[in-house]
Amino acid sequence: MIGQRNMARPEKLFKILESIDGRGYGAYKEIAGRYDHGEYILFIDRVQSDPFASPSRVRINVPAGVAGLPADCIQDHAGRVAVGDFLARQAVTAIRRHARGIRGSGSSGLIQIDAPGQEILERTAVTVRPGGIVDARIYMGLPARNRLIAAGTLKKMLRHEIPPIIQDSFLSQNLDGEALAAHVQWNRDQEALRAQLHGRNLVAFLPVGAVLPRRSGVDDRPLTGNQVVALEPPPELRTTLTLPDGRSLAGLGIPAGITLIIGGGFHGKSTLLHAIEKGIYNHLPGDGREGVVTDASAFKVRAEDGRKVEKVDISPFITNLPFGRNTRAFSTDLASGSTSQAANIMEALSAGSRLLLIDEDTSATNFLIRDRRMQLVVPPGSEPITPFIDRARDLHRKLGVSTILVLGGCGDYLDVADTVIHMDGYRPLDRTARAREVAAAHPTGRTQEASPLPENPFPDRKLLMATFADPSSLRGDAKIRPRGKDSILYGKKPIDLSALEQIVCDSQVTALAEGLRLVRDDIADGKRTVEEVVALVAERIEHEGLDALTRRPTGGLALFRPIELAAVINRIRSLQVVQER
Repeated sequence: MIGQRNMARPEKLFKILESIDGRGYGAYKEIAGRYDHGEYILFIDRVQSDPFASPSRVRINVPAGVAGLPADCIQDHAGRVAVGDFLARQAVTAIRRHARGIRGSGSSGLIQIDAPGQEILERTAVTVRPGGIVDARIYMGLPARNRLIAAGTLKKMLRHEIPPIIQDSFLSQNLDGEALAAHVQWNRDQEALRAQLHGRNLVAFLPVGAVLPRRSGVDDRPLTGNQVVALEPPPELRTTLTLPDGRSLAGLGIPAGITLIIGGGFHGKSTLLHAIEKGIYNHLPGDGREGVVTDASAFKVRAEDGRKVEKVDISPFITNLPFGRNTRAFSTDLASGSTSQAANIMEALSAGSRLLLIDEDTSATNFLIRDRRMQLVVPPGSEPITPFIDRARDLHRKLGVSTILVLGGCGDYLDVADTVIHMDGYRPLDRTARAREVAAAHPTGRTQEASPLPENPFPDRKLLMATFADPSSLRGDAKIRPRGKDSILYGKKPIDLSALEQIVCDSQVTALAEGLRLVRDDIADGKRTVEEVVALVAERIEHEGLDALTRRPTGGLALFRPIELAAVINRIRSLQVVQER
């Protein structure tokens, strides 16, 4: 229940608006507060300072009795997340229907909510609390003419636009009950499918009939038309999983171990891998990938020239660098393709990944393979890189780490593959037996280059407080600001996230930026490791929700994985750690 203290009736809000009409924009700060409208409570949490500044933050709280959400849909966390996601989508549609858009200077007249994409993600845009209370967070551009308050326009927004948006978005009686139930059921089903993977010795599952291709690189909706090829698994890899209601779902099961995805160009290799890498998320009905599930720890790894690396043990892949550089505590401000890919793998494994996803197109060739001819030309003592081909089996046998690789021109990997999937016209075929025949008939002659895997390849890396000192600020308190999906500005230096391909939306980056701020201000103490501080952030989110990340309520956050927060920390240009074994 919301307490009545400091609660006002909407009449008071309208009186304030009448008194400040035509005044300077700063007078809008007088309307901050909470107002009981009967069927909902309006919170004006943050008032923008200027019509051209970021829009004001507004919350709408709808009591359970008014929202009337079906009890069976909100009885568990997965259900509440799905309902919140469904309501946010309804709000996007309702805003388009009822809001008139920009009217006046800057963002005047704007009504906006954080719009979900193809994934069903826990977000702060709309949350459903246990019991069925709906908490929606929207952005409003308080109207102005030049920089003078246009109170009449705001009164129209509050009287004639906000109420129908609430009616169409958050009240069960106005929602499509069947669509809501299906949305919830699919979210629960995908959670149940993913939970079965480990027990079936699988790392990924793609159901019969899945539509994997997307419309374009900037449109994540499913491709349509007569060229779409629905997924049909080869008999050898056909697997059946069980849904919570007892129904069976057949599909392509990818076993643990080393899996190669091969085939000609433009036949669907990368499309299959992209679906697998996004299978860490649940997708909405109609996406085409609903039911595609992947081990939740899966991490896409690529070369990342120029990234910062700070005291990472890359010795399983790289040793004996010139001038005696230490690869058991490797540091550089300008990593090469091979050293960055080695560091990315070791950081991901240290953060808990048990499935690596690799595409030949975005990898350093010398990191993936050194063929027999090159071995003969370059003596072993002159080559510091242990190629991934000679380490992949070790990772699986000793550490339980599986790998899925997309390959088009690197046939030496047939020697180490457990499963080979040939994509032919977007149709997966099992070529495991044929691959073994070819490998036996045409030996590569190459020499295994890997030394034994170190006993402790993941030393502790204690995060030093010096990491967070911004040299451009006398206070040493750098501002942390998200910049789209690919960057966080830390002080004056960007943290490049473009290589973290499993981040799907700006809201996750905003939440990651807030997570980084929480680490800096409240968790890091110079004694905890990178993984320990990340685990503590995840623990707070689990117990308190995404609001644990911020000082004030905001509607622009979406859930991220701990492994992505670790990756963000590892990419801070001022990162300093102490390595301990």
